[in-house]
Amino acid sequence: MNTRNIILAVVAVVLLVAVFYALSGGETPEQYQAKIEKERDRQFKYLKYNADSPLTSEQKNDLVELDYYPVDQQYRVKGRMVPVENRKMLEIPLTDGNVEKYIKHSYVEFELEGRTQRLLLLQSPRETDLRKFFLAFADDTSAEETYGGGRYLDVKQEGQRTVLLDFNLAYNPYCAYNPDFACPIPPRENLLEVPIRAGEKNYTK
Repeated sequence: MNTRNIILAVVAVVLLVAVFYALSGGETPEQYQAKIEKERDRQFKYLKYNADSPLTSEQKNDLVELDYYPVDQQYRVKGRMVPVENRKMLEIPLTDGNVEKYIKHSYVEFELEGRTQRLLLLQSPRETDLRKFFLAFADDTSAEETYGGGRYLDVKQEGQRTVLLDFNLAYNPYCAYNPDFACPIPPRENLLEVPIRAGEKNYTK
């Protein structure tokens, strides 16, 4: 290998490292894994012990663990926000037949499975932090490996036009555990044609 090729190889390695740290926030894979596991443990304890949990007393007694996909950093992606020109109020259907109003805020575009994906970010009219958004989505795992009514992701704007989508943190709506709860159904814009094998799997008693 000549000197020029060695320099190019070193530059390529440096760029790969830079991209990794940009996406990981400077965390090592071990630190990232620990952070995700800590959040999953928090979610388990909330469902198991909190008075506001959607689980019945019997479900709480029976709950030993929640089912998740293994942590996979390929599902932690940067997205580019594309503002909606007319940020009108949308009525999102709920699982009980009612509707809930959200602001149609922005689309987020990102790369996954070698293709550009596009999802709609919603914002509650009651949200005080204007950089926080609600993302309800379904994908090719829905109704098989994951809950048929889709899953949720809490999203926060990072840069001027960017957000971080970490599908390892995707979680089930309350109605996945208890049909007595009404949950927003993912809008048609958020029906992905790829499998998202990250985050929480379907709940089974």
